[in-house]
Amino acid sequence: MDLNFSADENAFRLEVRRFLEEQLNGRFAELRGRGGPGDEEELFDERLKWERFLGARGWNCLSWSPEFGGRSLSLMQEVIFFEEYARAQAPGRLGHIGEGLLGPTLIAMGSEDQRQRFLPKISSVQELWCQGYSEPGAGSDLAGIRTRAERQGDEWVITGQKVWTSLAHRSDWCFVLARSEPGSTRHQGLSYLLVPLDQPGVEIRPIVQPTGEGDFNEVFFDGARTDARWVVGEPGDGWRVAMATLAFERGTSTLAQQLNFTNEWLQIAAAARARGMLKHQQIRHRLTQSRMELLAMRWSTLRMLSGMLEGQLSPEAYTLKLYWASWHRRLGELAMEVLGSAGDLVGEEYDLSSLQRLFLFSRADTIYAGSNQIQRSVIAERALGLPKDPWRDRS
Repeated sequence: MDLNFSADENAFRLEVRRFLEEQLNGRFAELRGRGGPGDEEELFDERLKWERFLGARGWNCLSWSPEFGGRSLSLMQEVIFFEEYARAQAPGRLGHIGEGLLGPTLIAMGSEDQRQRFLPKISSVQELWCQGYSEPGAGSDLAGIRTRAERQGDEWVITGQKVWTSLAHRSDWCFVLARSEPGSTRHQGLSYLLVPLDQPGVEIRPIVQPTGEGDFNEVFFDGARTDARWVVGEPGDGWRVAMATLAFERGTSTLAQQLNFTNEWLQIAAAARARGMLKHQQIRHRLTQSRMELLAMRWSTLRMLSGMLEGQLSPEAYTLKLYWASWHRRLGELAMEVLGSAGDLVGEEYDLSSLQRLFLFSRADTIYAGSNQIQRSVIAERALGLPKDPWRDRS
């Protein structure tokens, strides 16, 4: 397994780096470092212009075919772009749910009508998407969802509630997992529907977090409708489609996330130096240990992506979420230890520092996208081949 980049790939890296440096030192300079965790609402309109600018110049959806707005680039070129994007401290992405989750799902499992209708507007960032999976009684236990979808003529009618729906209040569409076969239970009888949000029968309520942001939402469907053409896969086969979407979530953007982690680590190290905390052996040890664990995370991710190039899903793919979520929570705690009593103070109008936002946001890392407990069950069953937990899965 060769984890080095080729000469052509290094040339592409230089192209990406020059492009980002030029734009982020020019008309989009104010966006550098904005829109990360706990900062998602900041400069929203300007960040949307930035993403549309990227799409118009061919820097969105790099692996997609040109007919859908992509460039048919390789997996490693995608990795390089995401790495350089994070290294340049470019702004947090607004279209990542469409580009990273729904788009690949439609390419793999959608109809030609669906691909032609939705993919170009995702790549150009003319439509934003959110994910309608979790419910009040079905978060980590996704198979327990109760949102209903009923076929009426040429439409599906959706009734139910979703929660923790990121950026729903800014989105145009939502892909919704709903129970479409009355009397079905668990993984059976689910459908994967594409639902417009700007319609009667949809109510979105932001959930204010400790950071003061409200980018998570409750979404209520009360007779909301969508065209019968917008069910991905066959009706009743939604679980398989939903699991494919989650697999795409563990893809190339994971490396970019880790470079953002590196930016946070460097900020904590700088704060420790400025506050004279490096004289404490415990702080030096924890900074060093954190950095070593981050490097191990990077090499494990590269190993996973190398396996994907060969059509294999390595064991690392099952462990990475558990690893990085736990690591990032510890990083937030280290930030507070470095800040000391200053970490307990906020400015006027609850003006949090970036390290305070890091700490507050990282508390949720071990819960969203599958809690640590669920991740351990996934590792046991899928990576190690152990028997399923009868209390978790009664299908």
